[in-house]
Amino acid sequence: MAGSTTAERGERRQGPSGPPPLVRRFGRRGLRRIIVSAVALVFLGSGAFWLLYGSDLVRVERVSVSGTRVLTPERVRDAAEVPLGEQLISVDTKAIEARLGTALPRIDTVDVIRSWPSDITLKVTERTPVLFVRKGGEFIEVDEEGVRFATVSKAPEGVPALELAVSGSGSTAASLRRFGEDRLVREAVRVAGALPASVARTTRSVKVRSYDDISLELADGRTVGWGSGEKNAEKGRSLTALMKAEPGARHFDVSVPTAPASAGS
Repeated sequence: MAGSTTAERGERRQGPSGPPPLVRRFGRRGLRRIIVSAVALVFLGSGAFWLLYGSDLVRVERVSVSGTRVLTPERVRDAAEVPLGEQLISVDTKAIEARLGTALPRIDTVDVIRSWPSDITLKVTERTPVLFVRKGGEFIEVDEEGVRFATVSKAPEGVPALELAVSGSGSTAASLRRFGEDRLVREAVRVAGALPASVARTTRSVKVRSYDDISLELADGRTVGWGSGEKNAEKGRSLTALMKAEPGARHFDVSVPTAPASAGS
């Protein structure tokens, strides 16, 4: 039996004739649409890149500030040093936050927001003093975390003074060595923040002799022995009830909130 001819063997090696696989799968029109779409995406991507990094349309032109109470917007803008004229996408927002935190300790938090197409917005939250420390003729403000963040020439209105009556001998010295001044300040802050509203409004000073010897002096001269900064909620409730029951007392002790005491008339 005769074998296959040379022409037949060539046809088997070349395989069946017809369009390429992609054309068979998508069709000529479908493939053309895919190619056109891919080219369009390349051009769109190039255009977006140029708009963000090369165009004058998205450069920083204005810096707005919100949330200030004591600080002025001008002072915040100066400290932020936002680079006017720089591409908005290239502005280092973390560096701006760091500069503001270093230059203006009164700022607790700041959000640096890109407002397209040409603005930077600085949303500031300032620290609020809960106590202040006298230092010569000036006053150091202390926030709810015990951070001493600003020195001012006038005592903040409605804020108690912090008196650190810690000496270099006896039990007060031992407390200072054990806990450190910063910890004692934080305890005083905890107490000030936990006072009932009626008491907080009339508290003139918070005095710290040791970790477990914190007392209050009220505006009318009455005093309160508070003890440590623990069980503050219970102490607040006991003090409120005791003041109602003994309105003529001059001294209250809630260091043991389950056994409060009063004295004087």
